[in-house]
Amino acid sequence: MGMMPGDDSEDQQSAEHVSELENKLTRLRRKLKEARAELEAALGTPHGVSPLAPPDGFPALPVIDGVSFAAARAGVKYADRDDVMLVSISAGASIAGVFTRSSTRSAPVLDCEAKLAWLADRGAGSKGFAILVNSGNSNAFTGAAGTEAVAMTTSAVAAALTIPAEHVFSASTGVIGQPLPYGKITDVISQLSDDLSPDAAESAARAIMTTDTFAKGAVAEIEIDGRPVKIAGFAKGSGMIAPDMATMLVFLFTDASISQPALQKMLSQANRNTFNAITVDGDTSTSDSLILAATGKSGCEIGGVRSRTGKEFANALGQVMRELAHLVVRDGEGATKFVEVEVTGAATPPDARKVAMAIANSPLIKTAIAGEDPNWGRVVMAVGKSGARADRDRLTIRFGDILVAENGWVCPEYREEDGAGYMKQPEIRIAVDMGIGSGSFTAWTCDLTKQYIAINADYRS
Repeated sequence: MGMMPGDDSEDQQSAEHVSELENKLTRLRRKLKEARAELEAALGTPHGVSPLAPPDGFPALPVIDGVSFAAARAGVKYADRDDVMLVSISAGASIAGVFTRSSTRSAPVLDCEAKLAWLADRGAGSKGFAILVNSGNSNAFTGAAGTEAVAMTTSAVAAALTIPAEHVFSASTGVIGQPLPYGKITDVISQLSDDLSPDAAESAARAIMTTDTFAKGAVAEIEIDGRPVKIAGFAKGSGMIAPDMATMLVFLFTDASISQPALQKMLSQANRNTFNAITVDGDTSTSDSLILAATGKSGCEIGGVRSRTGKEFANALGQVMRELAHLVVRDGEGATKFVEVEVTGAATPPDARKVAMAIANSPLIKTAIAGEDPNWGRVVMAVGKSGARADRDRLTIRFGDILVAENGWVCPEYREEDGAGYMKQPEIRIAVDMGIGSGSFTAWTCDLTKQYIAINADYRS
């Protein structure tokens, strides 16, 4: 079919229109970068470190007998920093894990789930284990190429450490939908193997960071039956944070001796009220992975979940996981406020969770907190939309210790200036009592700021 008169003119106009849109997008990205820099300067946070970061930095993690770490610069995405880490775990260890419930789980997550099932069916045998993690690329929604990348990288680790490929777990974090250049990772496996050290946990923690502004670590040291037991670990996570679980990778290690079934139960139970109780933006990741290894090197035998020793260990494990979960929220993208949402008096615990997460995920509440506005009406809104059973006239709302509303109306003694003053604090507590039953749940979140938009609008550029 021949060209019609005016086709050239229309093509030229279309090209000019596309060019104009591209120029606008470039200018918008430049403005967002400038806005981010201005906000960081206003907050006084060097290198963009979250104002909610721990003042003492990364904790001194103790050496866990039977665990060694290494980090290397593979150039998966970042050219000027370590972006791959390797953990070697001694033979005889028990391994447990929990993972995202996303229906678009990444290739590494699917592989880890399959390997845990394989171990549960066949046993751990006499060989050690390993965990390989890269940042900058999530290897998610990458089809057969993603599966191949996992197979190639984990088999390379298996060969380097002389362990079965079924004993090598992996995780990836970063941009979704881009093929993982796994050759860059396999090229540094030998270096990682040579550099393994029991006191290199912090380097490993830094290698898996993406938009994180600080490395996150936690530790608990306890005595059980007169024997010292150590639990230590690190996490990454900053955005795309919401149950189940969050965009986060968590790796925990202990020298206690625990059977795999008991370890798995303890981890799953502790996860409910820690990593599954946090949210930054309500978006569930494709890549969430939490792996716990117990080497048994301390000689302290831990019984089942209901045993005395099991309860003591589980309590310490929960403390470590809660601290790491809080650190993920404190490093929420653009966060300036750490927010605890406590719901009591609900008809059931699931109802309490519905209300807590409705409040914690509400953009209207989170932006009001960012603006230091004690807008308690938005809390009422979130309770009402949660789907939980509620009675307006039994509802009580507090900001910290300030009684804001009760009996279906604002508290007569409440003063707006008191609420506004409270909202200026870096840590905020919103307490809601439903007045119906005994169900309770606590969630943790952060505010929603302009910097969150700047970070995520500019994430792939």
